Amino acid sequence: MPSPLDGITVVAIEQAVAAPFATRQLADLGARVIKIERPDGGDFARAYDTTVHGLSSYFVWLNRSKESLTLNLKHPDAQRVLELLLARADVVVQNLAPGAADRLGTAPARLRARYPRQVVCTVSGYGTSGPYARRKAYDLLIQGEVGLMSITGTEDAPSKVGISVADIAAGMYAYSGILTALLARTTSGEGALVDVSLFDAMAEWMGFAAYYTAHGGTAPPRSGAHHAAIAPYGPFPGSDGGHVFLAVQNAREWTRFCVDVLRRPDLEDDERFRTNPLRVEHLTALHAAIDPPVVMEGIEPVMGAVPALGEHTETILQELGFDRAAIAGWRREGVI
Repeated sequence: MPSPLDGITVVAIEQAVAAPFATRQLADLGARVIKIERPDGGDFARAYDTTVHGLSSYFVWLNRSKESLTLNLKHPDAQRVLELLLARADVVVQNLAPGAADRLGTAPARLRARYPRQVVCTVSGYGTSGPYARRKAYDLLIQGEVGLMSITGTEDAPSKVGISVADIAAGMYAYSGILTALLARTTSGEGALVDVSLFDAMAEWMGFAAYYTAHGGTAPPRSGAHHAAIAPYGPFPGSDGGHVFLAVQNAREWTRFCVDVLRRPDLEDDERFRTNPLRVEHLTALHAAIDPPVVMEGIEPVMGAVPALGEHTETILQELGFDRAAIAGWRREGVI
């Protein structure tokens, strides 16, 4: 079967985590994702670390199956290229610094007026209006500002979540918003503006804590790996001096836990996964059971290579009608 998003072209003016996470999900479903990067180093997430065979673990995670096009968007010739790409795009995703979209001519209202069928998604720190609209945001700041750190950690000290949870939350809302807009377009023929902020995404995820505080009179306490409102839930000491983690949330689970105690015969008895060497040998099958997280019957996710910086620049420019001489000149001038 064809991938669900075959034929959908996404132009991504993106960096870091939130927007790249959204567009990687689209690439997994078969969309063509053209990632525009600066010629002088590209997405700064490329330099976060060098742990994956010399590549950044963040970048590898967030950018498989994409095409990388280097463009100096401040150069007039690069603007010509960008306009050609925008004219062909079904989806435009951007998480630029506040005000940058206006300067580059990719302001959502402009794109929406010029390309009525286009889905334009903007990922920002605090939204595109209001007193914080012009401020930059970072995952750590958002975790603190929405109160997540006040309920994470132990009684002695607050802690941030160990992954970029605000970025990931925003990326997932961007992804679902884009899919919803594309679905609506099939009947309306119209695109849409999708506006997602890290702050709003995490504020939504703090809903339980907000209701708990408003109606209980106190905020949920920081309880480490235990849960503030469910028991038993968390680590418990074992007779051998170690710990076992339990997560029981209803009476049926409690009964089954008491009777069965962690038995999983469906995977435990699978010959492919019986020992660690066998699991390594059948790594592809094992990963298929875990990642990507959304599995659709009859659909194999696209698992393409992680692009080198500018790897697809020449191919995309030739596709847009530019000849090799022009491309070589732009490379000398730093346009690409």
